[in-house]
Amino acid sequence: MKNNSSDTTTDPLLTVKELRGYYRGTFGVVHGVDGVTFSINKGEVLGLAGESGCGKSTIAVLATGTPGPLLYFEGGEIKIEGIDIYHNISPERLRTEIKCQRLSYVPQAASNSLNPVKRIRDFIADVVKERTGEKLSKEEVRRIAGERFRELGLDERVLDLYPHELSGGMKQRVIIAISTLWNPKLLIVDEPTSALDVTSQRRMTETLVNLKRKGIVESILYISHDIATLRQLCDRCLIMYCGKIVEMGKMDDIISNPLHPYTQKLISSIVSYEPKRRKKGGQLESIPGRPPDLRNPPPGCRFHPRCEKCKDICKTEFPLMAEVKGRNVWCWLCRDGRDGLE
Repeated sequence: MKNNSSDTTTDPLLTVKELRGYYRGTFGVVHGVDGVTFSINKGEVLGLAGESGCGKSTIAVLATGTPGPLLYFEGGEIKIEGIDIYHNISPERLRTEIKCQRLSYVPQAASNSLNPVKRIRDFIADVVKERTGEKLSKEEVRRIAGERFRELGLDERVLDLYPHELSGGMKQRVIIAISTLWNPKLLIVDEPTSALDVTSQRRMTETLVNLKRKGIVESILYISHDIATLRQLCDRCLIMYCGKIVEMGKMDDIISNPLHPYTQKLISSIVSYEPKRRKKGGQLESIPGRPPDLRNPPPGCRFHPRCEKCKDICKTEFPLMAEVKGRNVWCWLCRDGRDGLE
């Protein structure tokens, strides 16, 4: 089921440079995303992984161009197909062109956004009117949405149902179908399988694979803490910790040989059925300590208070990026291309 990356090009669809997004409120200023840089290539499925609170969802919301109400764009750059979504762009163009044709975002628990007192077809009509200003008849909704539903293995009769008549997995697939009505170039999905049973999870991953295989979307940013699902779908993966990217590379390489100490702990905390990845005694590892308060992040590497391999420089200076084994790693132990983590 893993995406075939043979169609992937090095031509970026989305570029993110030194992105900073902070939460501001009576609780203070939380550095949710702090200087993140990456790109998504055309034809690629990119994974974004890390513990809860590391900034994964913050990146997704910032990528829509409309962060609020507590999240603020503090600086940096986000471009989709060369269009900067935070500078010199009108709200109207952002709403009707960027969010319809180029980018679509499916947030966590997206199925809760369905109106409980409206049939699916009427909800879709409302979405179309909001996005384009066009008012569709029931027949037009059935023609437009019915075709997309069939492409994604959904029965057209679902259009006549209310949300409470659908299972959790089916509601999630309905949201995916609605989100891709305009064939966006990039689909961002945030934890789409977290509340689903195993069977529904598999159907959801199949839906995402079909979206790309049929050319409905060009690239996918898949956000999850579920490494097993990421491994099935993704070509490359970014590992985040406390608002920073700590490792970036091919998905299979990160799974088989994680380099950053945090990535190693994250991978070691997962149940594996592969003999070569099982720990002696069958014990899962845990990450000692707890993530720092991002209102006052620690100096140096943000993982150093929990890192068993911490050196003095880790406590004072944020690590420079090191290119090791085809990956980018932000760790002093990997500087100058030397792998000091094994």
